[in-house]
Amino acid sequence: MEPVQPILVAGLFPGLHAELISLLRSLSPEDWRRPTVAGAWTVQDVTAHLLDVQLRRLSAQRDGARLPPPDPPLAGYDDIVALINRLNAEWVAAARRLSPRVLTDLLDLAGRQWAELMATLDPFAPAPISVAWAGEETSLVWFDMARELTEHWHHQQQIRDAVGAPPLTSRQWLHPVLDTFLRALPHAYREVGADEGTRIVFEVKGDAGGDWTLVREGAAWTLYSGDSTEADCRVRLDQDTAWRRLTKGLTAGEALARMEITGNRALGEPLAKMLSVMA
Repeated sequence: MEPVQPILVAGLFPGLHAELISLLRSLSPEDWRRPTVAGAWTVQDVTAHLLDVQLRRLSAQRDGARLPPPDPPLAGYDDIVALINRLNAEWVAAARRLSPRVLTDLLDLAGRQWAELMATLDPFAPAPISVAWAGEETSLVWFDMARELTEHWHHQQQIRDAVGAPPLTSRQWLHPVLDTFLRALPHAYREVGADEGTRIVFEVKGDAGGDWTLVREGAAWTLYSGDSTEADCRVRLDQDTAWRRLTKGLTAGEALARMEITGNRALGEPLAKMLSVMA
């Protein structure tokens, strides 16, 4: 086991963007109307959402623009989620007036600028937005960028699923996504009590997978990379189950049915309820 390290992903954004634009330009008119697992959103809606995310990032982080203050003011996590959902819904509804070609051309322009922005950022500077689903009130830029990668990767994967395109699940893409998602484990387990030194090993199977270990240290859990030789609980799941559950693509019950838990089962089951998106 080793302490988890920063996940540096700035170099992945140009390639991820190119993969998306190539995919979108290959779609038929029928493909754009196909439903996705993202609630009521179609392929076109998910594409519009990605454009919104990029434009907001460029406007705020590159250009210094600020959203009007929320009314009423945000009082906690649930208020933040409600605001994000409202902003997302407003944009997607307006973007239904646009054609797939217009959306793709706009996304191509914004995405190249978005990838350029990522390459200019100091990964160890304070981030403008914390990674709230990991329980952080302040974050460093590297974690914010890694979260941004997971956002764009999993929405592109939703489009690929919907149209039957090959998945982007090689280790190059999916391992940093999973590594980022699993940084939420200490926060997800914050209410799970255990004796000092209790260890839970999470084994994600597949080319993009790996091993992570949670250790109870004092009043909190600490995440390590690697497999502890001793474990009070061991959770095994495949990489497909992992990313789908952590992005709401599987219910907790569906995920639990696809997981293997040995040892103290009560220590493994919280993973089936964990999310690494704002929800």
